[in-house]
Amino acid sequence: MRPLGFVVGGLVVALMLVFVVAPYASDEPDGLNKVARDKGFSRTERTHPLEDSPVASYSLKGVGGRLSTGYAGAIGILACFGLAFVSMRVIRRRAARVPRKERAPT
Repeated sequence: MRPLGFVVGGLVVALMLVFVVAPYASDEPDGLNKVARDKGFSRTERTHPLEDSPVASYSLKGVGGRLSTGYAGAIGILACFGLAFVSMRVIRRRAARVPRKERAPT
């Protein structure tokens, strides 16, 4: 399988999972929040500077229901894949500039 096919396949699977599985994730607090509530130090919690961002709390503002979670997840997935793509392009370009003799053996 070609690397591009593998990446595109991974992207498709990730997007399918985010729209099919993510909307059914638990609404219960995660482990850290639960411990903070159980131990009584949740009152020291402060708001996060990005709390008002468009995809805060795993939902897309302005979109209702389960689709909101899917869209927020898709934005996160696309951002991660985009960052990985750009990083690999930069790494490949830099590696192409280094003469073959100086490269580490593989």
